[in-house]
Order: sequence, then structure tokens, then C-alpha cells
Amino acid sequence: MPRIDVRLFASLRRYVPDLAPGEPLSLEVPPGTTVRELLERLHIPRHEVKTVFVDYRAVSEQYAVQEGDRVSVFPPVAGG
Repeated sequence: MPRIDVRLFASLRRYVPDLAPGEPLSLEVPPGTTVRELLERLHIPRHEVKTVFVDYRAVSEQYAVQEGDRVSVFPPVAGG
């Protein structure tokens, strides 16, 4: 099974509270797992995710993760 690293940013970190700041979550996923399925597995509601990057490239929810991918998940961010 492919192994990937997932980093959750800002408010999304609460879905994996045992991770230290900046620490990636290392997961094995079934071949063909999409970003959408990954978010479901982590119990992250879709409306809380604004952008997903894989290896520094923005991807859609239909992207199938591959061995060694580094997945970064960001919530909507507001600032001033």
C-alpha cells in the first residue's frame, strides 16, 4: 500500500490532535485513494478545506495519491 505524509494546517490540526506542530501524519492508503477519500478517512468536513497541495502543486479532490506524496491541507484563511 502506498505510504504518504499529510500535513494539516491551522484549524484543521484539531482533527489529529496528537501531532506535534509541523509533524506530518504518515499513512498507508489503499492504491487509488483520492484526496476526497483521504479527507473522509481523517473525518475532515469538505467545507473546512480550501486548498490541497501535493508536492507543492494544487490538486483537486479527485487526485489519486501516490507513494511518497506529501499532502498539505489548508482551511480557508482570513486576515487583515
